[in-house]
Amino acid sequence: MSDNLLIRCKPQQGYNKIFDVGEYKMKLTKFGIIKLAAGTTYEDNTGDMEVALVLIGGNFKAAGDGWSFEVADGRKSPFTGKPHCLYMPRNTKYTLTATTDVELAYNGSPATRDTAKPTLIKPEDTRHIALGKDNWTRTSEIILDEKFDSEHFYIGEGMIPSGNWSGYPSHRHDVNNPPAELDMEETYFYLFDPGQGFGFQSVYKPDGSLNEAYRVQDHDTVAIAEGYHPLVGAPGYSMYYLWTMAGSQGRGLISSMDPDHAWVKNQ
Repeated sequence: MSDNLLIRCKPQQGYNKIFDVGEYKMKLTKFGIIKLAAGTTYEDNTGDMEVALVLIGGNFKAAGDGWSFEVADGRKSPFTGKPHCLYMPRNTKYTLTATTDVELAYNGSPATRDTAKPTLIKPEDTRHIALGKDNWTRTSEIILDEKFDSEHFYIGEGMIPSGNWSGYPSHRHDVNNPPAELDMEETYFYLFDPGQGFGFQSVYKPDGSLNEAYRVQDHDTVAIAEGYHPLVGAPGYSMYYLWTMAGSQGRGLISSMDPDHAWVKNQ
């Protein structure tokens, strides 16, 4: 039986729903894209969610009760610079004003407690890491980690060079078995440079009960509630993916590798 975990989107003005909590077996994640033309606004309330808005590209102002931020030096796209991220706790009213055309990735997760106050995470606050070797090298920017006062989020973004693999050797984070593995669902959102590029995303279990592969393109999303999930970009294109992990019993880059392929890491 096939589980279609791929959601396509061509963002329009305003909030573009990708999926809500409870869809695609995602228990802790709501995901969408906010697209605003220069001079327009978007108002919302985080409600029972903690929310992290990752800047895809553009400049904006954000304001709420007793706080305000402005991003005037935002990247044009993930291929031109590091991210900003606006974090807001539950029950926070906010207004976004686009000072240029702007696009943000909306990440929401149900919150049972008060977390960090509204915070603008700047590019200099992120952490750069390089991973892999040979044709499975990639870089990652850690945006929001376990040191930040979030209940569920661990967020970053990856950049895959032309024709390379990522998430390899195949890894998963499906069960709470620290320090070997944490149970964290994950969302992948993709962009390509040039924009007509593509890649392939696999989500599988070795017993075959889950065995999905998708040709992913610009603005596609894959919801990964479980399973190993390696991916690869087509030659000639840089592949970007925003990854948002959400866990209820711990947060971190803690995963286990598919035993059949773990040997590759030691070669």
